Amino acid sequence: MSHEGELAGTITAVRIAGPGSEFLMDDEPVDVFLEDGVIADIAPTGVLPPRGAVLDAAGAWAVPGLWDNHVHTVQWALAAERVDLGAARTAAEAAAVMGRAAPLSDGRRVGAGFRDALWSDAPTLSLLDSATGTVPTYLINADVHSTWLNSAALRREGFTSPDGMLREEDAFEISRRLNAVDPARSDRAVIAAGARAAARGVTGLVDFDMAWNADAWPRRIADGFAAHRVEFAVYPFDLERAITAGLRTGDTHEWPGTPDAGRGLIRVGALKIISDGSLGTRTAACSHAYPGDPENFGVLTVPPAELTDLLTTATGAGLAVAVHAIGDRAVTAALDAFTTTGAVGTIEHAQLVRHADLARFARLGVIASVQPQHALDDRDVVGTHWALQTSIGYPLRALHDVGVELRFGSDAPVAPLDPWHAIAAAVERTDDDRTPWHPEEALGFGDALRASVRTSLRPGEAADIALCGTDPRTAAGDALRTMPVVATLVGGRVTHRA
Repeated sequence: MSHEGELAGTITAVRIAGPGSEFLMDDEPVDVFLEDGVIADIAPTGVLPPRGAVLDAAGAWAVPGLWDNHVHTVQWALAAERVDLGAARTAAEAAAVMGRAAPLSDGRRVGAGFRDALWSDAPTLSLLDSATGTVPTYLINADVHSTWLNSAALRREGFTSPDGMLREEDAFEISRRLNAVDPARSDRAVIAAGARAAARGVTGLVDFDMAWNADAWPRRIADGFAAHRVEFAVYPFDLERAITAGLRTGDTHEWPGTPDAGRGLIRVGALKIISDGSLGTRTAACSHAYPGDPENFGVLTVPPAELTDLLTTATGAGLAVAVHAIGDRAVTAALDAFTTTGAVGTIEHAQLVRHADLARFARLGVIASVQPQHALDDRDVVGTHWALQTSIGYPLRALHDVGVELRFGSDAPVAPLDPWHAIAAAVERTDDDRTPWHPEEALGFGDALRASVRTSLRPGEAADIALCGTDPRTAAGDALRTMPVVATLVGGRVTHRA
C-alpha cells in the first residue's frame, strides 16, 4: 500500500475520467504503471503484475493533476492569519470588525477580502480611526488593488491619504510590506498551504507574488516543500536582475543539493506586467466611463509604448510575458503589444473583451488565463459599475469557440485556491440559488477540465494525477465544488492521501 510521500509504482483499479480516456475502449478499471515519474503503461486491471509500491484506487476516478494558473502564494498563505472581511456589507461593519481584531505579533491589525464596490457608505479615515484607535490597522481589498489604512498605519508606512484609501501601486507597496514577513514564518505558511492545495488535487501553480521568487522557492524546497510544481514570475522592477541571473521561461530552477522529492518542481515562469487596474477598485481601463463618474475610464498603469518596450526586452531575454489586463482598453493595448513584439504568453483576467479582439487572441496564439469564479463573485458589481460597457464580460465560451487556449486559476487569495471551484463556475455559471449568469458563456465539463490541467493520462506523460471519490463527469453544483480527492500524485510521488 503506497503512503503519502512514497513513490508509487502501480495504481490499481482506477477509472480514467479526464484527458486520456479517449484512448480507452470503455470505462472499466485499469492499472496504471509508473516509472521514473511518468506513466509507463496502462492495462486492464489484473492483466499485468503490479510493480513497486501499489496504490489501490478501489475504483476511484483519475484526472490529470490540477493546476491553478494564477496565485499570489505568500499573500494566499498568510491569509489564514488575517481577518476575513468578505462578509462585511458596509464600511462601518468592516471598521468595527477590525476594531475588535487582535493585533498580529508585529503589532499590526491586518484584514483582507473586503469588497467596497457595493457598500452603501464610503470608507473614510475618520470612520476607521474611530473604530481602531492607535493600533496600526490595514484592510486589503479583495482585488488587492486598494487598501484602507487608519492614521496610525499611514504614519507607520509614510503615506498620506485624505480618506485612508491607497490605490494601485501604493496599495501594492503596502501588500508587499505586509507580505515581507520573516522568511521562516512565510515559508511555514506556504508549506502548510501547499498541503491544503494537494488535498484538492493540485499538482502545480503559477506564482505571481510581487517578490524575488528565484531565491524563495529553492529555499522552500530545501526546507521540505514538495507539494506541487511551481512556475514563478518576475516583475518589471526585477527584470534586469532576472536577465543578469540568466532566468529563462521554462528552465528548471533549483539550488545544488536540492532534496530528491523537490527535484524538477520549480521552473522559471513569465514576466508579470500589471497594465491596468481592477473592477472592484473602479480602475480597470474601459471604453466607457464608470456610472456616476463621467471622467473615470479606468487607468492604463503601463502606457502602451512602455508595455511594448517591456515585451520586447522580455522576448529578447527568453522570457514569456503574463500581462494583467482586465478592462477592454487594456486587453486591446496588450494584444497590440503582442502583435508588435511577437511576444508569447498570457493575458491575465481578460474580464472585458471587445468582440473584435476575440479573433486577435486566437490569431496571435495568446493564452487567456482567466478565473471563472470571479464572474460569479463580481456579477452584482458588474451590474452596477459595468452596466454601460458594450464589450463581452467574463468571456469563456466566446474565447474557446474562436480557438483561444484557456487556462483557469483563482487569483488566490481573491478566490479560494481550489480548481474544482473554477471548473464548477465555468460549467454552472452560478454558485447560489440564482439562475446562471450569462449561461451562453458556460463550458462543458471536458473543456473546463482541460483548462485546469497541463498533462494527459496516457503513457509518456508526467505521472501528475488526482484520484476523485466520485465521477467528476456526472457531478454538478456543490458536488463538483466539493469533489472528494482521495489521493494526489506529483511525478508518481504521493503528496496527499485521504
